Amino acid sequence: MQVQVHTNDKIQGGETLAQWVQQEVSSRLARFKESVTRVEVFFSDSDAPAKAGSPDKRCVIEARPAGRQPVAANAEAPKVADALAAALDKLLRGLEADQGRARDKNNRESIRDAEQP
Repeated sequence: MQVQVHTNDKIQGGETLAQWVQQEVSSRLARFKESVTRVEVFFSDSDAPAKAGSPDKRCVIEARPAGRQPVAANAEAPKVADALAAALDKLLRGLEADQGRARDKNNRESIRDAEQP
């Protein structure tokens, strides 16, 4: 699973932030490592240092399962770590739901994804 981290110019961290995010994403999404090919994480800070404590750090995560449409989630929090944790929680629920739609109640492949003749 490839993890890419993007930030706007108001988020500090650089390579240290990217390594930490890669570790967090890899550990939290470990059970999806066979089906998810790439995860992109976008951080932004809408207020910069203007309003300390307000939920102005935004994290948007997009996971790309192989052969399926991308699944995205976002969250806002006062800290980058909190925004990432909340967005990962939402993404996990989204990936579970996506995986559930790909299978029927007996855990067989769904006909919805079958090749059309």
